[in-house]
Amino acid sequence: MFQPSDFDRAAVRARAEQFRHQVARRLDGSLTEDEFKPLRLMNGLYLQLHAYMLRVAIPYGTIEARQMRQLAKIADAWDRGYGHFTTRQNIQFNWPKLIDVPDMIDALADVGMHAIQTSGNAIRNTTTDAFAGAAADEIADPRPYAELIRQWSTDHPEFQFLPRKFKIAINGAEADRAAIRAHDVGLQLVERDGEIGFQVFVGGGLGRTPMIGKEIRSFLPAADLLPYLESIVAAWNLAGRRDNKYKARIKITVHELGIDTFSEMVEAEFLARRAAFRGADQAILADLKAQFAPPALPARESESFETALSVDALLRDWAARSVSPHHNPDYGVVTVSLKDHGAPPGDATSDQMRLLAELAERYGQSELRISHEQNVILPHIAKADLPALFEALRKGGLATANIGLTSDIIACPGMDYCALATARSIPLAQQIATHFRDLGLEQEIGALKIKISGCINACGHHHLGHIGILGLDRAGVENYQITLGGDATETMALGERAGPGFAYTEVIPALERLLRAYLELRESATESFLDALRRLGPDPFKEALYAEAQRHAAQ
Repeated sequence: MFQPSDFDRAAVRARAEQFRHQVARRLDGSLTEDEFKPLRLMNGLYLQLHAYMLRVAIPYGTIEARQMRQLAKIADAWDRGYGHFTTRQNIQFNWPKLIDVPDMIDALADVGMHAIQTSGNAIRNTTTDAFAGAAADEIADPRPYAELIRQWSTDHPEFQFLPRKFKIAINGAEADRAAIRAHDVGLQLVERDGEIGFQVFVGGGLGRTPMIGKEIRSFLPAADLLPYLESIVAAWNLAGRRDNKYKARIKITVHELGIDTFSEMVEAEFLARRAAFRGADQAILADLKAQFAPPALPARESESFETALSVDALLRDWAARSVSPHHNPDYGVVTVSLKDHGAPPGDATSDQMRLLAELAERYGQSELRISHEQNVILPHIAKADLPALFEALRKGGLATANIGLTSDIIACPGMDYCALATARSIPLAQQIATHFRDLGLEQEIGALKIKISGCINACGHHHLGHIGILGLDRAGVENYQITLGGDATETMALGERAGPGFAYTEVIPALERLLRAYLELRESATESFLDALRRLGPDPFKEALYAEAQRHAAQ
C-alpha cells in the first residue's frame, strides 16, 4: 500500500503550520475576509451558506482504515458527527468553526491527509475507478499514475493560478467507471502491441456549458504522461480566457480554437518540455508501481458463500447489487451504499466510518475506496467472508441493496448548504428514494441513474444521469428541469432537456409518470430505462412527463 514520503509529510506539516498562522491573523482582524479568501481556498476551506466547509483530499479515492477512523474522530471533535463524500472522491465537513480548522488540519496530517488543492484555480484531486487494483476487467492499475500526477501537480509553481480549476480523471479498466470524458483531461489506459499507454481526451466538463471531451491522442506512451499533461495545461494556461470566468475552462478554449489548433499548441509545448524530463519521473513511477502492487490474497474457498446465497434471500439481494467481479475469483469487490432510503446521499456518520474502518481491517486488507457516485468500496473481500460482512453492515445500517437503482442517487449539497445553490437537492433525493420504495417499484424499474444538481454548476452531474434533475430559481421559486438520456460510462452522452421545468411538488409525480410509462414501453424486464430511451427516442417519455399539463390544457 502506498505511503507518503518523508518529504510529503514534512510539506503537509509545514502547510498546516502556515495556515494556522493565517487563521490566527484572520481571527485577530489582521486579515480581512477578502484577504483571507485566497489563502483559505488554497487549503480547501470554503465559506458556505451557514458555516465554513472543509474539503479534505482523498487522492484517487483510496483511503486506509486508520485514515477513515481519523475522519470519524474529526467529525465528532469538530463537526456534527458526520461527513459528506463527494463526486470528486473527497470528503467534506460542513460545520467547522474557523478557530478549530487548524486543529482539524493537524489531525489530518497525523495520518498523512490534507486539504491542499481541493479548491481554487489549481489542478484538483485526480479521480479514478473506485475498483482500481481489484477489478476483473482492469488493463492496469491507474493509481500509480494518479499518484504520479498528484506529486507533479501539487504546488506546481507554474500552475498555481490557472484561469479556472482543472480536473483530471484516469481509468484503467475496459468499462469507464471514472467518467473520464466529462473532465478537463481524461486518460484511458490502453495496451498496444504489449505497451501500456493512454488514450487522451481533452475539453470535457459539465456546468453551464456541458461538453464531452475530444480525443487529442489515440495513444500516448506511458513514459510521456507528465510532459504531455504539462504541455496541455501550459497551452491552456496561455490561451485560456481570463476575462470571463464562465468561459475560462479548457473546454471553452478547445471549443473556440478547435481541437486541431489546440492540439498543435500542445504538440509545440510538448516538443520543448519533453526534453526537460530526464527520467526522474519514470524512477518515481517504478517505485509507485511497487508500492501499489496488489495485496497478497490467499486462496479461499467460495462454496460456503454459494450455500449461504441459496438459503438467505436478503444476502442474495444485497450481493446481486453490491458485489462486483474481482480479478481473483475467490474474492469480490463490495460497494457499500451510502444511500439508505431517506438518508442524505453520500453522508456517513462517525459510527458508520468507524464500522467501515473496522470491517476493512478485518476482511479487506485495511483498504477502502470512495466512488464518484458517493458510495464506499471494500475492494478485496473474500467470498467466504461476504455473509459475515453483510451481517455486520446490516447491523450498522449500511446494507441497503440499492446500488444502481432508483434510490442510488447522486446529489450535490444544494441549498441546504451551498452558497451558490438555487434549489434544494438533498430533500428531493430523499423523497424520490422513499417514494419509489414505498410504491414497490424500485426493483421492477431496475438499473437507473438519477443525478440531481441544485444549480447550473452541475456538482451533482445531472447532465450524465439517465434522468437528470437541475434545480433553478425562477422569480424566487424553485423550478426543476428534467434531462433524459445522459450516460457517464464509455458510451458517454449528455442528457437532453425534456421541456419546461417543474415546481418542487410536481417533480415526484412527473417522475412517477415517466417511470410507469417506461415499464409499459420496455420490451422486457431486461431492457433498462436508458436502452428503452435510446431505442424509442425521447418523445413517448416526454409525453408521459407532461401528460398532466397536456390534460389540463385540453380542459
